[in-house]
Amino acid sequence: MRVQVLFFGMLKDAAGKSSDSVELPEGASLGDLLEFCASSAPELRKAMPSLAMAVNQEYAGPETQLKPGDQVALLPPVSGGLEDRDERRCASIVRDPIDTKSVLEKIKRPEDGAAAVFEGVVRNQTRGRKTLYLDYEAYEEMALGQMESLAQQSLKQFQIRDVALVHRLGHLQIGDTSVLIVVASAHRAAAFDACRWLIDTLKRTVPIWKKEYFEDGAVWADGEAFPAEIPRAAGSPNRDRASK
Repeated sequence: MRVQVLFFGMLKDAAGKSSDSVELPEGASLGDLLEFCASSAPELRKAMPSLAMAVNQEYAGPETQLKPGDQVALLPPVSGGLEDRDERRCASIVRDPIDTKSVLEKIKRPEDGAAAVFEGVVRNQTRGRKTLYLDYEAYEEMALGQMESLAQQSLKQFQIRDVALVHRLGHLQIGDTSVLIVVASAHRAAAFDACRWLIDTLKRTVPIWKKEYFEDGAVWADGEAFPAEIPRAAGSPNRDRASK
């Protein structure tokens, strides 16, 4: 049987490609596929303890049985109106500059006592190295689904009325907004709590990565370890936290 494999972030560099079509025996597991990929790209084997995997845009473990035509993604640690909420999306992925004022004005309502806004902004240095610009990429279909899921979970978990999540992909300059979160609620405490939970969880679970460009080279930014509930390709999860 043949399956499609997608590589993201630093894994794309390690594999030397962004995707591949792999022929496997019938009944092969995701673990079998990982072993095949690692045998042809040793750098992938080194990264396995921290990798997560997805089959058809759902996180999966090595024991998952594959079927012909499955799409497998190998993931390094990561990076308005009056219509009914269930019929519209709270999350979006864009490639143009994020218009924070417009998003905020679409969300606010007269009954709101608070609107918390978080902007993730491209800074001009990382650990003392001057940053020139960033490139963001994503497993876009899965990332959008994960962002929407987080938005819906926040609406149930916190006493908030509405939320918007926007992430930008592509080439970003210093000072550009890479991610925007807006939370509207009757009271400020709930808005602050939801906003903090959303950005922290997004940074750990949504398959988005950034490549940092410096005067003396470029590197994929280290990501935070995936949460314990997300299966890894091999070994134990790395608990060290890093900038994403």
